[in-house]
Amino acid sequence: MAPRLQLEKAAWRWVETVKPEDITREHIELAYRVNVPACKRGACRRNCKGNPNCLVGIGEQAWLGEIDENAFHNIDDPNSERRDKNTFVGLTNLGATCYVNTFLQVWFHNLELRRSLYLCHNSRAQEHNIDSDYEPQSICEHLQYLFALLQNSNRRYIDPTGLVKALGLDTGQQQDAQEFSKLFLSLLEDTLSKQKSPSLQNVIQQQFCGQFSYVTVCNQCGRASPLPSRFYELELNIQGHKNLTECVTEFLKEEKLDGDNRYFCESCQSKQSATRRIRLHSLPPTLNLQLMRFVFDRQTGHKKKLNTFISFPEQLDMGPFLEGKEDQKCVYELSAVLIHRGVSAYSGHYIAHVKDARTSDWYKFNDEEIEKMEGKKLQLGIEEDIAETVKSQARKPKCSKGYHCSRNAYMLVYKVQEEESSDSSRTNVEVPAFLQRLVDRDNHKFEEWCSEMADMRKQSVDKGKAKHEEVKELYELLPARDGQLYEFIPLEWLKKWLDDSTATKEIDNSLFLCSHGKLHPDKVGDAKRVSLPAAQLLYQRYGGGPRLDGSSLCKECVGQRCRVLRLKNQLNEDYREVSSQVKRTLSGEGYWVGKASLRSWRQLAMEQLEEDEHETKHSNGQTNGQGPHTTNSKGSCYGWSEFGPELPEGNEEEMKTFNEDILCSHGGLSILDSERRLVSSEVWTKLRAYFPKAPEFTQNQEPCQQCLTLEQEEKDNEAVSKMMALDQKNQLLNLFQEKNRPTLTKWPQGTDVLYIVPLFFVDEWRKFIRRPTKSSPVSSVGNSLLLCPHGGFMFTYDSLVNGDAQHIALLWPSEWEVISRLFIVDHPISIHCSCQATPSNSTTQYSTLPELCWECREGFIFQQQRDLREYTQATIYIRKVIEDKRLVKEAAPEPNASSSEAEEEKEEQPKVDGEKDPDFSQSEDGAKRLKLSDGNAAAAAAAAGPVPVASMVKPGGIRRSTRHRKLRGEKALIVSANQTLKELKIQIMHAFSVAPFDQNLSIDGKCLTDDSATLGSLGVIPESIICLKADEPIADYAAMDDVYQVRMPEEGFKGTGLLGH
Repeated sequence: MAPRLQLEKAAWRWVETVKPEDITREHIELAYRVNVPACKRGACRRNCKGNPNCLVGIGEQAWLGEIDENAFHNIDDPNSERRDKNTFVGLTNLGATCYVNTFLQVWFHNLELRRSLYLCHNSRAQEHNIDSDYEPQSICEHLQYLFALLQNSNRRYIDPTGLVKALGLDTGQQQDAQEFSKLFLSLLEDTLSKQKSPSLQNVIQQQFCGQFSYVTVCNQCGRASPLPSRFYELELNIQGHKNLTECVTEFLKEEKLDGDNRYFCESCQSKQSATRRIRLHSLPPTLNLQLMRFVFDRQTGHKKKLNTFISFPEQLDMGPFLEGKEDQKCVYELSAVLIHRGVSAYSGHYIAHVKDARTSDWYKFNDEEIEKMEGKKLQLGIEEDIAETVKSQARKPKCSKGYHCSRNAYMLVYKVQEEESSDSSRTNVEVPAFLQRLVDRDNHKFEEWCSEMADMRKQSVDKGKAKHEEVKELYELLPARDGQLYEFIPLEWLKKWLDDSTATKEIDNSLFLCSHGKLHPDKVGDAKRVSLPAAQLLYQRYGGGPRLDGSSLCKECVGQRCRVLRLKNQLNEDYREVSSQVKRTLSGEGYWVGKASLRSWRQLAMEQLEEDEHETKHSNGQTNGQGPHTTNSKGSCYGWSEFGPELPEGNEEEMKTFNEDILCSHGGLSILDSERRLVSSEVWTKLRAYFPKAPEFTQNQEPCQQCLTLEQEEKDNEAVSKMMALDQKNQLLNLFQEKNRPTLTKWPQGTDVLYIVPLFFVDEWRKFIRRPTKSSPVSSVGNSLLLCPHGGFMFTYDSLVNGDAQHIALLWPSEWEVISRLFIVDHPISIHCSCQATPSNSTTQYSTLPELCWECREGFIFQQQRDLREYTQATIYIRKVIEDKRLVKEAAPEPNASSSEAEEEKEEQPKVDGEKDPDFSQSEDGAKRLKLSDGNAAAAAAAAGPVPVASMVKPGGIRRSTRHRKLRGEKALIVSANQTLKELKIQIMHAFSVAPFDQNLSIDGKCLTDDSATLGSLGVIPESIICLKADEPIADYAAMDDVYQVRMPEEGFKGTGLLGH
């Protein structure tokens, strides 16, 4: 089938020979492609959108052949959630609780621990009403119920939320697995110690507790001092070791105590050199060996993971390490390996490999997923490939038979080797009846859920089969035969009807209507022509409308499109003719045309024609020269035409309609005769064909009288403004030129009073004097900006001397007299100097009129100080320095000031050659440093009113911007007062790639060291500059990765049930 564009061309090819008034029914059907041949199945890869008769590739393929029942639903088989025969039950990962799941599986497989837990007294479970949900309370009750479910549940995995909540753990935060193991066993031991049965009280000690002693031997007298101790696990250092034997040997090795570390011997009654070592006396049935993979790095201040390969045996003989008790069993068999996958100590994933005590098969427990290992052998497999991204990773060493090697194992569990026995009671642990009753109820709920899911699957299948029959019946009726009655149905609706995953809505044809309420010609490509019987069945079942049949083909739209297409074809010829005619000498009556319109009329005409062609169904696109200025259409040509340069889009934004460039705001002919020219009536006739509603002005049309009057008034006003500016400048020449200005630091002789006006007033007045025709004259002084609501002055003499004077201008009395005469003065403000003589000396006192309002002044200062302490989203600057305290790069300002600000400064006053920039001062160490803007001044500006911050005068008379000029090597950060220094260091790390532990921060020479302190308490205020001195970076990328993940100080298990909270 021909492409869509070819179908579009063929549908309108007849317009070249047919005028709009000669259109017949045949032409209309050609435009709507009624008679385009339908496509046969297999002929199209996808649906032909340009052909309303193509019903192939709309989703029918899924329904016409044989269909698998599973295609009718998206419900997983509930039996996939069922526990397989002879397998174990998994545990749901609640977010970051994989470390909890691994230990629960290891403890569950400790048969002695499980058997003892089942024997614990639980009156709540024994007396529980089976009709309601069982909710355990104590840790022992939770573990009992969880173990019973792990043993006899029908589910593939169970949810440990109850136990995790009871422990108060944060499910979204991964914790230290080794610490969790210690704390949980301690909590469980404490809970079991309250049981009445003595055998239950000591079950944790019996299973996990061994004994050793720290033995210190004096080198002088040989006296041995043993210190007995119990252990529940041996913590083995792995750094620098290759196998488990080396780790145990180092754990037990002798340590020398000498120098400052000497030992006080009670026999010698003095400090003596000595040796200290650990002696193992007894080992528990379950031996937990913690491999210390997660260690504290003093250099970084954070934990890191050691990815060291450690070799360990399946059978471990602890006899060589034991002292005494020859009859004790010393041979252990490996029963569990706990794995941490990942490079960082603060992320990764925990899994467990556990040996089934009954069958000796190995299983991998990975949260919900459980995998049985082949051949009853431990296979670590992919767990050892996770850390390959770490740089300089050592190759995995070869392991001897009976040994395993891992760089991710962090805990090994060994069980004492038992003699083979035919007694199955040792490996069989029965669930007590009171717990089995609860498990049975949960299994019943699971079976009900499975049945409900199966019913839902069946309902979906039945519904799908019915839809299958409907589609097969209706699809055969869809094609409209020649001569049959037909209707148009939206293509998207048909696709959704055939897409079983979406609910079928009623048929909506409203989007396909033209402005005449019929089918828009442009929408025929998005609709399909179907037979009347098929349409009636679809509307009967699904409803909707309005219905579009053969009478809905719009003759008006076809006629309009015909006119537009004929004009588009005629455009290039008319353009050449108009270009030729405008060059000829005008004879007879002419018409005014805008020069800009004449230069770009072809572009405007093409845009207008295309807009008419794509007119929307609601006719919201205006026509006849009043459409919006759209993107350049194909066929328009930029560059030079006979009338001058054509205007690309954006160069003349106001050019939206033809001839509007000579239309004034009152709707008359523009008075600017240089922007228009006369064209002949022949040219105008051709232009009017494209722009029927364009403004028309004959040669005799008078320009707009209102515009002429306004032009004259403007000229008169400009003359008055120039005279006014010249008069005011002559009377206040020194104020304009900033010459002979009074200052407060050195009171001028010859006067005891000076007058005050806002600097804003003076700046606006100077702008008017410089450009009287471009700026508005200043009419009033506006001293109320400097007064409080009570009418009192807001500044003291001292505050004016110390910085607040940058918001005001001082006037001589003679200048005040002129200003009072020329401008409206709302409130006169003056400052007076008086000398009081005493016998010993004379004192000078200053006062203002109106007097200072102390209440408002104190409130203003308090608010200013509070703003400096309680800011949010404020900007501070971090400046990186090197060893000699100089800036990393030359202290040149970055070109970040806005061009408008720079232009304004240039306009206000030229810079004096050789003058030093007052925004910079030379620091003691030689580095250029910005002065901090006075906080009082900035706040005073806000209190005083709309005084422009960029309009502050420095002592040199040159107006300077107080905006902070950022130096190279300096970066701005957005912070809040309640943010901690630790959080700021994290921001600095992202900005400068310097780790927090390498950062030395200071402000005004004061070091910032307390990471937990807030920025407000450390004296960091908005616009502060903090110096950053970086230590040499550490070439440990894993450590840097840890820092990125640790944003706040570690809380560990603080606040959880593991610590008794």
